[in-house]
Amino acid sequence: MVRIILSGCNGFMGRSITEIVASDADAEIVAGIDLADHGDKPYPVFTNIEECTVEADVLIDFSSPKALDGLLSYCTGKKVAAVFCTTGYSEEQLAQIRDAASLTAVMKSANMSLGINMLLKLVQEAAKLLAPAGFDMEIVEKHHNLKVDAPSGTALALADSLNAALDEQYEYTYDRSKERKRRDKYEIGISAVRGGNIVGEHEVIFAGLDEVIEFKHTAYSKSVFAKGAVQAAKYMAGKEAGFYDMGDVVCG
Repeated sequence: MVRIILSGCNGFMGRSITEIVASDADAEIVAGIDLADHGDKPYPVFTNIEECTVEADVLIDFSSPKALDGLLSYCTGKKVAAVFCTTGYSEEQLAQIRDAASLTAVMKSANMSLGINMLLKLVQEAAKLLAPAGFDMEIVEKHHNLKVDAPSGTALALADSLNAALDEQYEYTYDRSKERKRRDKYEIGISAVRGGNIVGEHEVIFAGLDEVIEFKHTAYSKSVFAKGAVQAAKYMAGKEAGFYDMGDVVCG
């Protein structure tokens, strides 16, 4: 039984994880961390991570970058594995997370979806074969109209995965409307669409002479990220100090 501390337990993702773990025989949430205790959780909730005295194997964080210092101090001090799912970290904070991996097991991934992380592996293998054969590579991502950043972190992770498979490093092109010129052979086009309440859609296109191959992932609800976080927590329990990502979970 993997014992989980859930940081950000009152948020949407925290509530989703609580529901998922409730029906998982291999995991248990032993404590929650949030700004307030609403008294509606089946586990104790602490408003400060330093006040948490419950024994645990893994911490899942779906809160805010502002909470990072306290969470890192707790996890490194007690040797509790950590799965950081929060977005919006600064470069300095990302460096802090990597530094903490020398003291305890730490996971940080651009996207917690198991499907997306499988897609990262698949397109990397496809790029090894298709890019040298002259196929152009394009990425199209779609999200709801409230999403501020564009392109998405997942789109950039997909582009990085393509590039990692190739000897020649390709340039990323984000907006072709600014330049009227022929497409360069060594580029990866990344297009962002914002509209409605699209949860998340990512498509990787390999366009060759007289044939097109497309890889696509669609998230219909944010619960896919909660499911991935729980799988990650179970994977991280008992791991040695080091930096991990969701690719490790997919590969087992």
